[in-house]
Amino acid sequence: MIQVENLSKTYGDHIALNGITFSVNRGQVLGFLGPNGAGKTTTMRILTGYMPPSSGKATIDGLDVVDDSLQVRQRIGYMPETIPLYDEMTVTGYLRFMAAIRGVTDLEPAIDRVLESCGLGDRRHDIISHLSKGYRQRVGLAQALVHNPDVLVLDEPTAGLDPLQIMAVRELIRELGKEHTIILSTHILPEVSQVCDHVLIINKGKIVAEDTPDKLTSRLDRGARVRCEFANPPEDAAEKLSAIDGVAAVNANGQVYEVSMAVDKDVRASIAECAISNGWGLLRIEPISMSLEDIFVQLTTSEDSPEVEA
Repeated sequence: MIQVENLSKTYGDHIALNGITFSVNRGQVLGFLGPNGAGKTTTMRILTGYMPPSSGKATIDGLDVVDDSLQVRQRIGYMPETIPLYDEMTVTGYLRFMAAIRGVTDLEPAIDRVLESCGLGDRRHDIISHLSKGYRQRVGLAQALVHNPDVLVLDEPTAGLDPLQIMAVRELIRELGKEHTIILSTHILPEVSQVCDHVLIINKGKIVAEDTPDKLTSRLDRGARVRCEFANPPEDAAEKLSAIDGVAAVNANGQVYEVSMAVDKDVRASIAECAISNGWGLLRIEPISMSLEDIFVQLTTSEDSPEVEA
């Protein structure tokens, strides 16, 4: 289990992390999202023992990442975005080297285990420089797993892969998530919905949202939008819709109108009544659900970056 409490990191006057708190349980895959400079990499470097925090505390299975650094590192597998592979080595030779420096005593069974779990069995004797980008990513995962860590920290694991390779790596991460605690940093937002069962969005060093993807969407959709289409809307249709109690904004595009409703208001019946009584020819009213991309943009581009309570 990962437990982070009031974690902060400053570089001179710059605040990279500003008192973040979160936890990740065993068997959970956490999607760690945020724009560039939000504090994701800083958090990962603290958790993996690369650097200490300025204040606050982070523990892995109850062990402090600063006071018990060596023990913590034994429990973590880290796959950085740029994987430090040795191109002149074979896959097996590289994994044997990584296992040895991590203190794995029973080398061959450990190597066989990760070769199988990462789909590298038929590539074990290949020179790393001869591997495709997808297989190099698999080798990166294998080196992070070779000492059988409790926690995996994966930074952009599908960056630069083709669609088939992305599907294969995502499926592998889903399988690994059944037995490991995983923090997954990614800029590919659909990946979060497909791989992660929990999402944490960070912006300007602070957590602005944390929940499952579905629940996060539901909570932020309280001020919902609907799309309306009319056969014969008058020129002042947008004005008339805006006058309905509970309507926050109206955006017109020909015969189609997107209506934003005030928080916890449902004005669909009022829109229908207005359209029917005035003979607009109501063709449809349908909800417009927020995607994870919408949520990400809303929470990371506004000036105040409002925090969403879990």
